[in-house]
Amino acid sequence: MATATPRTQRSDATRAAILRAARERFAADGYERATIRAIAADARIDPSMVMRYYGSKEGLFAAAAEFDLRLPELTDVPPEQLGEVLARHFLHRWEGDETMAALLRAASTNPGAAEKMRGIFADQLTAAVATFGTDPAGTAQRAGLVAAQILGLALTRYIVRLPPMVEMAPEELVAWVAPTLQRYLTGNPGR
Repeated sequence: MATATPRTQRSDATRAAILRAARERFAADGYERATIRAIAADARIDPSMVMRYYGSKEGLFAAAAEFDLRLPELTDVPPEQLGEVLARHFLHRWEGDETMAALLRAASTNPGAAEKMRGIFADQLTAAVATFGTDPAGTAQRAGLVAAQILGLALTRYIVRLPPMVEMAPEELVAWVAPTLQRYLTGNPGR
């Protein structure tokens, strides 16, 4: 078994220090107000090292941020209410957590952030959709359709800030989106 060189060990320690400082800074200041300089100062390194390891603020955010969709236990939900429960849940998550919007913003331009977003939705949402067992072969497709609807809603409401989407009350959005999610989750294509 090969041992790590002192240089590799320093590199790993530097990466860990940057991630620790970034997590704390993003949590305290939010994505928009956190700066590479402040994160570097917290990690006691030069800002150029942050850029060397992570390439950009978006890349650092994608590496540092921990995201949990906190999906409800869908096995406890009556099948005819799945769309409404998920629509309500996702709106609540987006409304109450600026890190989700920051990750979506970063994912549109940063491959690392895009990969993180894909992983979050593929792993967490697909697993949740699989729990109620409507067509195991199509679970990934159904989860992908739900993700497309939710991410499109989030993009227009929280990133682009399209006036009709921003002005709509959450309950009204749920009323519009829930039937579509319900169809994706339990319906048949073309019906």
